[in-house]
This record gives sequence, structure tokens and C-alpha cells, in this order.
Amino acid sequence: EQLNLYEGRPSMYAQDSRSRPPQVVDDSSSRIYFHYSGSPNGRGISSDPVEDVISFIRSYEEAYGNSHPVFYQGSYSQALSDAKQELRFLLVYLHKDEAQNIDQWCRNTLGNLQIIQYINIHTLFWACNVQSGEGYKVAEALKSGSYPFLAVIVLKDNKMTVVGRAERSAAQSLRQQQDQAYEESLRADQEKDRRREEERRAREEQEAREKEQLNAQEMEIQRIRREKELTVCKVPLEPEPTNPNACHLQIKLGERTMKRRFLMSDTLEDVYHWIFSQPDSPVSFEITTSFPKRILYPCREIFTLLDAGLTHREVLHVNDLDD
Repeated sequence: EQLNLYEGRPSMYAQDSRSRPPQVVDDSSSRIYFHYSGSPNGRGISSDPVEDVISFIRSYEEAYGNSHPVFYQGSYSQALSDAKQELRFLLVYLHKDEAQNIDQWCRNTLGNLQIIQYINIHTLFWACNVQSGEGYKVAEALKSGSYPFLAVIVLKDNKMTVVGRAERSAAQSLRQQQDQAYEESLRADQEKDRRREEERRAREEQEAREKEQLNAQEMEIQRIRREKELTVCKVPLEPEPTNPNACHLQIKLGERTMKRRFLMSDTLEDVYHWIFSQPDSPVSFEITTSFPKRILYPCREIFTLLDAGLTHREVLHVNDLDD
């Protein structure tokens, strides 16, 4: 394997950083991208590759500021050597000033904080301008076609291999960012609309349930009112106070005490009907004596007041069974 024969070393050990670039395999085609001769337009090998890189970094920061991934400050060969020795990904960025919308790409993409953090953690980041000798040399070696150009290089099968390339124009990249931002904004709006629709439906369902409940309650109130009105007809006439067969009842309903006379021959059900016909009576209740406490109604058999053991004067209690 002669693939990495010309890989660079740290500058203090480098024999000649101006020599031809090291061989790099493109994994997608298994072709070795290597260019030894000078450029067709007369641009030769750089006399100082490191100075080309430092000059690019300086001009980049003058144009776009310091918000960018950490640039590797060395030649391409040295970057390859360090990436190989450290077993790290090498991300190569080739810059061209005349590329369309390059300013927006540098500020919006390379200046993105998440991208900066990702590149700094996972890669060595080497960059240069293709209009310099070192940048042109690397562009020829990697066969870059359009700019900005990105390539990911890593040690694979003991070879420094290109495992990823990005050769799209800056305008395409910018449009992609804009499209992505638009899609994210659209998804966010759709999610807001979906949540609003769910909340609207939930409110409507809740209102419908409450309305249905109110209607049911109102219907129940009306039913009970009608039943009380019909029950009045079942109550026997009240005897005169002087009637010897009269039973004088004091009936405690909550904090209110009601008085009513019945004949001793009237039934406990007659007393129940009279209590139920009162507007403030409970819907479901029992009738008990005071002491000792006995449940008079409801009962299995319908007794007269006399048969139930009541005297001519009694105090009864109404207990709400729904409490």
C-alpha cells in the first residue's frame, strides 16, 4: 500500500509541505483522485501551503466574523496525517469567492451554532480558498465540481477515503435551508392548527355534555314537580283539630317543622304522600320516629297510624336518603 506515502506531518517535522497532495480514495467509485502536474491555467503548486490556509482563515473572519467551526491551521497533508493518526473524520471545505450566494451560505450554514458544535466535536475541519495554490491543488485532487464543496475523509481499510461529498451550489443550499425553514414553519403552523382544532372540539364536546346534563337535570326537576303535583290528589283531607280520632303530627324536615293532622285510620303511605307533595321535600326519604328510632316508611306492609303504634300526638323525622 503506497496510498498514504505523501501524507503530511506537523510542520516542524515536515520534509516538504509543497509537494504533491497525498492520494485519497473516493469510496463511491474506487478511483484515486491524484493530480501531479500544474494547473492548465498556469497556477502552480503553492510555495507555502500553510500560509495559504492562514490567509484564507484571516480573510474569512474579516468577511464573516468569528462564528464558524474551528479551522485546522495547517496544510491539507498535515490535516490528513493528523486525522489518520487520531482516527478522526476530516471535513474538507473548499471556498470560492465568486460562488453564487456564498456570503449567505457562510453566514447561515457555517455560522449556524448547531452545525459549528457538531463539526467541532466530530471532525477536524480543514478549509481553503480554491483561488490559492493549496486550495486549487486540493480541488484538483478531490475533483470538486461546484462550490461550496465539502468532502468527508476517514481512514478506511488502511486508506484515507472519501466517504461523503457535497457538490451543490450555494444557491441550492440556501434554497434548501429556506425550504426546510418553510416546511418547519408550515409543520409548526399545522401543529398549532391541529391543537386549536382539538381544543375547539374538546370545548364543544364539553359544552354539549354540560348542556345535556343540564337538560337532563331540568327534565328531572320537571318530572319531580309533576309527580309532586299528582301526589297532592292522593293525600286525604285533614281532619278537624277536635276530631277524637285525629293524630297530630309534628314532622321535622331539615330545619323546618311542619304540622299536619291525619286520622288514626289513615296509612303511613298517606303521610308519605303529603310530605312528598311539599315543594322542599327530598325525592327519596324515610320517615322515622324520634325515640326510640323506628323506620315507619318505607316498609313492606302498609299500616295505619294506629297499627303502626302511633299515638294522637307524635314527632316524626324526614331523613334524605340521597345525602
